[in-house]
Amino acid sequence: MAPIGTLWGRPGQRQTKVILSVAAINGFELAQPDFSFYIKPAEFTAKFSYGKIPTFEGTDGFNLSEGAAIARYLSSIGTVNLLGSNAKEVALVDQWTRFSEQEIGIPTGNIMGMIYEYLAPFNLEDVNGNTDMITRALNYLESHLAARPSGYVALDTLSLADLVLAGVIYSTTSDAGALGAAERAKYPHVFAHYTRVTSDERVKRYWGTEQFVDVRITEPKPHEVISRMYDGESRKNID
Repeated sequence: MAPIGTLWGRPGQRQTKVILSVAAINGFELAQPDFSFYIKPAEFTAKFSYGKIPTFEGTDGFNLSEGAAIARYLSSIGTVNLLGSNAKEVALVDQWTRFSEQEIGIPTGNIMGMIYEYLAPFNLEDVNGNTDMITRALNYLESHLAARPSGYVALDTLSLADLVLAGVIYSTTSDAGALGAAERAKYPHVFAHYTRVTSDERVKRYWGTEQFVDVRITEPKPHEVISRMYDGESRKNID
């Protein structure tokens, strides 16, 4: 199958993982150029002058930025229903997608910005405050998933909300280092969900647990030292 477009993004970035998973589930092929954020190719900057990743460049000339928008767009044109079959289901998928991104994704990004010191100087009190926000969200999710016979967060089948939730769990447990093994043990249903979603044969090559930290990170780590997501480059300009 010929690619339906080009995805500009780092393989380790959570949004890229979600987009590639949506594409794989629907049998879409995406070209993935190898590029540097410090030496951006002209073909990228000509179309995406703001410079953030991930971005999508369709073969039909349709260009799109923001990870959530790209994942939703590919879901909407695919043959596998990841968005729900009626207005209520669509709303539930949107609800849990936004919950994951806002209640876990945002504080995770704040923690990363301080640990790798590209957003603000390291401040343990602020890191702990953002970790508390993640903990509150995970406690809520744990109770919710415990009551879900299907094991999925929004519907009784896999949806975009499950992939987005897996993405923020991956990020907060690896790149941000907010959940060590001791913390993860408190959320068996959350991590059973992660395992169920990411072990799907269609998408498992994009995921894994190898990058999960054993002990929660509570000190600054220069981004030159730990660079799982961007292969040694700066973590600025990410969605």
